[in-house]
Parts: sequence; structure tokens; C-alpha cells
Amino acid sequence: MFKKILIANRGEIALRIIRTCKEMGIKTVAVYSTADKESLHVRFADEAVCIGGPASKDSYLRIPNLISAAEITNADAIHPGYGFLAENAEFSKVCDEYKIKFIGASPEMINSMGDKATAKKTMKKAGVPTIPGSDGLVASVNEGKKIASKIGYPVILKATAGGGGKGMRIVKNDNEFQKAWDDARMESGASFGNDALYLEKFLIDPRHIEIQIIGDNRGRVCHLSERDCSIQRRHQKLVEESPSPAMNQKLREKMGAAAIAGAESIGYEGAGTVEFLVDKNRDFYFMEMNTRIQVEHPITEEVTDFDLIKEQIKVAAGIKISGNNYFPKMHAIECRINAEDPKKGFRPSPGKITNLHFPGGHGVRVDSHVYAGYTIPPNYDSMIAKLIVSAQTREEAVVRMKRALQEFVIEGIKTTIPFHIKLMDDKKFRAGDFTISFLDKFDFSSI
Repeated sequence: MFKKILIANRGEIALRIIRTCKEMGIKTVAVYSTADKESLHVRFADEAVCIGGPASKDSYLRIPNLISAAEITNADAIHPGYGFLAENAEFSKVCDEYKIKFIGASPEMINSMGDKATAKKTMKKAGVPTIPGSDGLVASVNEGKKIASKIGYPVILKATAGGGGKGMRIVKNDNEFQKAWDDARMESGASFGNDALYLEKFLIDPRHIEIQIIGDNRGRVCHLSERDCSIQRRHQKLVEESPSPAMNQKLREKMGAAAIAGAESIGYEGAGTVEFLVDKNRDFYFMEMNTRIQVEHPITEEVTDFDLIKEQIKVAAGIKISGNNYFPKMHAIECRINAEDPKKGFRPSPGKITNLHFPGGHGVRVDSHVYAGYTIPPNYDSMIAKLIVSAQTREEAVVRMKRALQEFVIEGIKTTIPFHIKLMDDKKFRAGDFTISFLDKFDFSSI
């Protein structure tokens, strides 16, 4: 087992990893930018190293700084968390070169799944259902139009190096194709340094459902069932739950088997998520694979009683998994608490938290790195907390979530708490009747 792990991340996920490391008797090293000097992950780690200025490119994305921090503290492993360099093949490779264990996927695994067009080919070969579309990258507008004519509009152009909804454009007919192509390439190039696109049939009103998997270095993979991530705005997830209200045991087992087949086809090691779109007929199609821990991993932990961070570390240390699949025993919901103003288009709201009270009680969990007096910097993602509740049934979980949200006090900044409270009262949400387009018709003005 590792003696010391450096966490190459910040905020709540860094603190989450530190907690598990402490329980496992592993020393921890926090890294931080000058903007994060007062963050709790810095305070609770055994050691802390400043790695640069406020901008991510000057700190959390600087591989030489992270490797130097690991070397001077004698860390024998690095956990990347999510975001930043968690799915960066070069970082994984450099860690290996310096004989520091990267607690994540190998460079080969990251590359095979990081490029969305290649990932689709890989999954198709493994027998995983994929959305009809281009066989790889689309070379030109004319080629794209020919494919769209064959599979039928609407179609969606996607950045092969994409994520977070960037570099995506829906095309309804030939006349819209050129502008959508130009816009998607421009955004993709600016966001990822790669403007290559692929094309898929656009599924109308599907659900976004992902399967949590974990594999060891012996080629064994198991799944921990699904999470429903359909409540999202502009492809950014806001609420997740497990199990999905749209699933049944037969579909759960079928999707789980497909996720395992895809992961085993590349010899996947570590925690990962295979994401699918599920249509109204309960047909499912591979969308992408994330080769890292997900933001929403706590709801899986709550319904399966399984510490995913601990398992990540154990697998990285060469310990084999049990090989069993895990199915939900309860129902859990997660609300992402962002420093944003939902009344003004979710505009970021950085600043000082003047007063803070976390909710509590049975079945309530808060993952956060903030406290009263903490100043939220404008340099990073706006998520400042995750509120997770669990209960025996979905109905009980929704009621518990509303109660917990009403107890959650954050003053000094705007947050998404009022939006979440309103969502918990929405009749269609309470009935489990929603898809990824649910928030397109949501009345944000009355929050």
C-alpha cells in the first residue's frame, strides 16, 4: 500500500480523497494555488505545497510543478481527482516515468476513450450499442450532409476531444449545416486545441444514464449500477440520482453488462463511468466513457455502501476487486450547490461567504471545502458543495432533500439552492418524469 499520496486537485474532491487516505493510514500532500491558500484541503492534509498562481494553467495544470511537489515530499502516488489533469494521458505517462503511481487510467486507456470518435469505434467493436453516425471523424461539410441524409435529421456535431457540452451543435436540416459546422469547430478548437468533429443521430428527449464501473490490473471489471444525470442545463449536470426512476432490473443488468464488456475490451483499470443515452423505448446507446472518478460518485457510494475512492487506491496498489456487481439498496439524490445566480442565467457569484450552516440529520451528507469567512475565488469551477441525501424510497429521498435544502444557509453570495428547492416541488420531477430537455421548459423566473 502507498505511504504518501499527493492530491493533484483542489476543493471538495481533494478533501474527500484526504479523508479516505487518513482512514487507510496513508499520509497526504495537498497542492494549492495562491488563490486557494485558505482552502480546507490545505488545512487538513499532512503537508501542503504551493504550486503557482491563481490561474489553472499556472498551477493545477502545470505537470512539472506537480511532479516537483511529489518529489520533494516523497509521495509515491498521485490522485488526480476529477477535472484538471485527471484524464490527461501525458500526466499519466510522466507519473509513470518518474515512478510515481498515477491513481487513474493508463495513458493508453485515456487516449482510447478520451478521443470520442475512437471510443465509439472501440465500444462498437466490443458489441456495445452505439448511436448511428459517422465512422470516425467527418472530413467536410459535404461528407457530413451525406451522412445526415442517410441516417436522417436531426443530427448532432460533436467535438472528438470534447466535454462539458463544448463543441456541440444540433443540425436540423442541410441549410443549418455550414453554420453549425463552423461554430462547433471554432468552439472546439478554442476549448480543446482540436477542432475535429464527428456526427451522430440526435436522439430526441433521451435520458442521460451512466454506469459506474471499476476494474483491476488482472482484467476483471465489475459495475455498481447506474446514475441518472438527466437534470442538466446546457449539458452541465445539476442533479443526479441513483437508481434511475426510468430503470428496471432487466435494463440495469443489460446496461451493466454492456459497460463491463466495453471496459474489459481495453483492459480497463481503476474507477470509470460508461455514459449512455436511453430513449423512450428503453433502447440505450453508448455516449462516452470517463476514465476518472465522477463528481456524482457519492450517490453510488450511498446506495451500495461502497467507498469508491478507497477502491481506486486499492486497485492502484495492485489489490484485486471482488468481481461482484453491486445493485442499489436505497435511493440517493445529489444536488450540486454552485456559486451561481439561477435568476440571472446561472451567472457565477464568487465572493466571501459571510454566514454558513450545513444541513444535517439522518441520511444527509455534505461534501464541501467552504466555511464561513471563506472567499470563493473566480478562477475555478463554481461548484462549492454537494448535498447528498439517501432514503429507503425515491419519494422519501425527495422529501428529505427539500428539507435539507431549506436548512442549507449560505450568505454573502448567490447559490443554486433556491433552484433546487423549486425543483423538488415540481410535479413532473417528483413523478420521475423527465429527460435531458427537462430544464428547457423550467420557469427560472419564479425562483
